[in-house]
Amino acid sequence: MGGISGAGGAASSTIPAGPNGRVPIPRRHPDWIRARIPTGEGYFGLKDLMRGLTLHTVCEEARCPNIGECWEQRTATVMILGDVCTRACGFCAIKTGRPTWFDDDEPRRVAEAVAQMDLDHCVVTSVARDDLPDGGAGAFAETIRQLRARCPGMGVEVLIPDFNGEEAPLRTVMEAGPDILNHNVETVARLQKPVRKRARYDRSLGVLERAKAYARDLAGRDGGVHTKSSIMVGLGETHDELVQTFRDLRAVDCDILTLGQYLRPSEQHLPVERYYTPQEFVDLRDEALAMGFRHVESGPLVRSSYHARNQVPDSERRAMERAALRAAAAAGGASLDG
Repeated sequence: MGGISGAGGAASSTIPAGPNGRVPIPRRHPDWIRARIPTGEGYFGLKDLMRGLTLHTVCEEARCPNIGECWEQRTATVMILGDVCTRACGFCAIKTGRPTWFDDDEPRRVAEAVAQMDLDHCVVTSVARDDLPDGGAGAFAETIRQLRARCPGMGVEVLIPDFNGEEAPLRTVMEAGPDILNHNVETVARLQKPVRKRARYDRSLGVLERAKAYARDLAGRDGGVHTKSSIMVGLGETHDELVQTFRDLRAVDCDILTLGQYLRPSEQHLPVERYYTPQEFVDLRDEALAMGFRHVESGPLVRSSYHARNQVPDSERRAMERAALRAAAAAGGASLDG
């Protein structure tokens, strides 16, 4: 999803033309685009812990507007495989180049750090690593396995690249058993080229479709893994195109959809064509739910991992089990202190 860098700033007359070939009128963000100031003991506790673990989170790197709420709910998004991407998408602020970083021990270290954070839900994502033979699939899979071993009962979600449409890397990830397989189409079919220069709409739909099929084959049943995708609005798409994208996602049995306002990270990125009102997000959510999505998060500041812990299969049961484990640990500590 687009970053919120420069929130409230005016557009420049030298910004790139949008996907529709025109430069929008310079304007400031509307009043409803306001990042909330992070508060709460859970947020500050995790923030202090992060500093000691040297762990990279997308929550901080992308200046996510929901960081306070998510961290207070013990949900965080961790980025693996470095911070240099092999692609240059028109909406994304992550630096592009030729990556040189790879660490075989990273999955273990991530799991150790996440265990100390005592999360209820962890999202693991990465930059695109087209330079690696498997696109980084092995690192995703090993991170899932390490998280399962160190953090029993925690929800594990992966937000993956398209692996250039290759089947073997995707199967490697699915064999590790994530709770949610997230791959974002980002925008409607017509705007794919300017927004996601090396990705393809049909290829992304194929990733989601095959992920569900692999999960079914591996578990021998439906419902063991939920698939998820995200769409940014405000890039010049029409309402009819959005509805068609919803239909396309449901056609490949995508379970979860997130919808949020695209916000330009810098003047070098694609401009905002228009801002959707909060009521429009409510209306889009209702339309998507009517098509059969299990869960839809829709709002101006919604990002891909927003309220993610509530989207895993059996989320209520898991939350109760995690709470019971924490209570037992606290009681044990109290008795030792006594």
